[in-house]
Amino acid sequence: MELLILLLVASAAGLLGISLGWFLRFIVALGKKGSMELEIKEMLLSAREEAEQITKEAEGESDKIRKESKDEIKEEESRLQKTEDRLITKEAYLDKRQTDLDSEADEIKNKKEDLENLEDELDEAISKKTDELKNISNITEDEAKEELIKEMEKVHSEDLQIRLQKLEMSDKEKYDIKAKDILLTAIQRLGTSVYHDAFSSIVNIPNDEIKGKIIGKEGRNIKTFERNTGVEVIIDDTPGVITLSTFDPIRREVAKLAMERLIDDGRIQPAKIEQEIIKAKEDINKIIKEKGEKAAYECGVFNLDPRILLILGRLHFRTSYGQNVLQHSIEMAHIAGMIAEEIDADVKIAKAGALLHDIGKAIDHEVAGSHVEIGRRILQKFGANEEIVKAMQAHHEEYPFETPESVIVYVADSISGGRPGARKDTVENYLKRLEDLEAIADSFDGVDKSYALQAGREIRVFVKPEVIDDINSKNLAREIAKKIENDLKYPGEIKVTLVRENKIIDYAR
Repeated sequence: MELLILLLVASAAGLLGISLGWFLRFIVALGKKGSMELEIKEMLLSAREEAEQITKEAEGESDKIRKESKDEIKEEESRLQKTEDRLITKEAYLDKRQTDLDSEADEIKNKKEDLENLEDELDEAISKKTDELKNISNITEDEAKEELIKEMEKVHSEDLQIRLQKLEMSDKEKYDIKAKDILLTAIQRLGTSVYHDAFSSIVNIPNDEIKGKIIGKEGRNIKTFERNTGVEVIIDDTPGVITLSTFDPIRREVAKLAMERLIDDGRIQPAKIEQEIIKAKEDINKIIKEKGEKAAYECGVFNLDPRILLILGRLHFRTSYGQNVLQHSIEMAHIAGMIAEEIDADVKIAKAGALLHDIGKAIDHEVAGSHVEIGRRILQKFGANEEIVKAMQAHHEEYPFETPESVIVYVADSISGGRPGARKDTVENYLKRLEDLEAIADSFDGVDKSYALQAGREIRVFVKPEVIDDINSKNLAREIAKKIENDLKYPGEIKVTLVRENKIIDYAR
């Protein structure tokens, strides 16, 4: 019984606990619900306030925009009103101008009618006078007109001739003055010094003992050097120097370069001499190339074939009447460019024609023909502009002046070569005699090479040993001497030295 009571009490307590738990849970749920509803109300209130704020700002912005739009509309209306006022004023001015023009047109029309009436009256009067003259002189109108013209020509012909002569003389004087101004300006702007080439070069030596090495045993070294370079080596009592002499500047430069290298090296013997001369020739060819390119760049002449520049560079070692030909050509190019600018000619063509005008002189001793003709063939062969050829070919008047640039090159040549101190005729004549002397020797069969030495007092001829034997060598020397006697005029005597030398080279392997 007690157990049952305990069970009932426990069940009642459990039910009571459960009920109490549910009640507490309900109370808590009601509290949370009230809190959420409060938060929602607060959010709604905040949203309303924010919406009202946005609405107020939008209304303020709208009022601002509306005000600005009104201001712009007023400004535009004001501008349109001003434009309209201007148009009205202009229209009124045009109406007034049209009225004035109509009035002037009426006035001109009236004057025209008056002139026509006067013209009719004049024609009528002339007709009457003409009829009267016909009746008096018994000649027609055409005859009278012709007679009047003849009389006027007779009276005024002399006056017209005098006026024409004065105009012609005045124009000629103006043109002469203008031409002189152009030429003087070109000369004044280019006042370069004139370079006169020498015929000998000095080589410094460290001591006089080296002179013996240069001469060599029985003169083998100096003979080998002179035979391979064509330069006379002068070794005298002057301390510290030896002299290299020849009229050909390229040979002299090759010899000087080779000799300086041999002296620096100290090993002077025939094989070494030949080796250094070959190297010197290669180096001189590089210098020639550089000189040609430098000259073209200095004158502003571009797009030339490299082979043309190589031939042009050879002029650095060529003289004409004592004047360095490359320097003369560069000077001419500058003068021609100045003149071309003054008369609105083609400056590039004038400069190129002047720079290349003497290019034939670089090889005129190797190729037959005048240097002008040789130069034309060189430029045409290597694709130079035909206008450049026309400009350069007339500088000695061998060809006609086909373009203004050809006349400019001719004038520039006269300026560069004709100014005081530019040239020496005696030098050119001297060089011509030496070249002729070598040409005579080279004209014989079996001659390998020949060199004019000692200012033309000696010609040294080297023959091919397989073609000329010892017996024929004497006959050949005599024939060369006779031809020199017959073809050349010279003071004193010329020594003909003929050299026949066998050189056999083999290799042991």
